[in-house]
Amino acid sequence: MIGVCRYLRQVRHAQDLTTRAEHLQHWFGPKGFTIHSCETEPRLGGVFKLCMRAPDGKDYWVRGEFKEMDFPKHLVIACSADDDKGVERLHEVIDVTFTESDGRTTVALNATARGPSDEAAAMLKGMDKGWAQTVDRLGTHLRK
Repeated sequence: MIGVCRYLRQVRHAQDLTTRAEHLQHWFGPKGFTIHSCETEPRLGGVFKLCMRAPDGKDYWVRGEFKEMDFPKHLVIACSADDDKGVERLHEVIDVTFTESDGRTTVALNATARGPSDEAAAMLKGMDKGWAQTVDRLGTHLRK
């Protein structure tokens, strides 16, 4: 399990920032990654699908669904990372909690992931750093 906690200024639009494609494409993914395809249906059972492009040009497809949405406090997404042939390589549950206090928001993200392949093992190895960078990018996006 990966755990990341960051303190950000008050996040008044947490729901939109974490569920809508037009926002996710600006901050989701580790440093240097871009989102070139993103589709979301922000409702229980709705689609969460995007493609992260690494700095080396490799694409990482993520597809899943919104499992829990209790805004402004909590969000859970269950998803998988697929290879370039659409085969699931890694399954992940992303659990995000937002806590407001003194005009600041604590964003706590816990990700639980598993996968049987060598490719999944490599993805898991860098996941803690990748999630930390992703949440940092959310903070940077909020300051704009």
